[in-house]
Amino acid sequence: MSDKEKFLQIYNEKIKRDGADRLLDFLENKSDFFTAPASTRYHNAYEGGLLRHSLNVYECLCAYLARERVKTTYKLSVSEETAAVTALLHDICKVNFYKVSYRNSKNDRTGQWERVPFYTINDTLPYGHGEKSVYMISGFIKLSREEAMAIRWHMGFSGIEDKNTIGAALEKYPLAFALSVADMEASYFLEGEEAEEN
Repeated sequence: MSDKEKFLQIYNEKIKRDGADRLLDFLENKSDFFTAPASTRYHNAYEGGLLRHSLNVYECLCAYLARERVKTTYKLSVSEETAAVTALLHDICKVNFYKVSYRNSKNDRTGQWERVPFYTINDTLPYGHGEKSVYMISGFIKLSREEAMAIRWHMGFSGIEDKNTIGAALEKYPLAFALSVADMEASYFLEGEEAEEN
């Protein structure tokens, strides 16, 4: 099963709220969600990297939420729909965000200069990161406060905001902490291993 088929299967099985069909139409027909990279040079900086990252975060979040300690000690119970919405869509802010440019690079094997593609940022909606994802999703479907907070603060302490504000958000909204853990696990561990294999 391709990454796109897997995404569509999870999305269509788990996300049932009003507007989900319009949001999916946007992703498929008015955005580059399925082909965009996840970054310009860090994790998943390749075609389809954003899609792969979204799936990785979903898998990591589901695994985290399934842990007995999370359910009992932290009393964190999240619906399958909420897990799918927050994980699959947390980085929707990156659609239509990157563009391909070219530069000359010397091929180490041949010694010849070659024209090679690379990604640059073309932010046509400069609205931040997590907050931009919340804004974009909310144009199609209604988010609960906890979902909105999780998506807004999914960068955790790697974001540039005031650390006290981040800490307060993660403490008050456990799903935000869970999503930030899943995002970091996907970015630094799963996708770090993928980069080493490629």
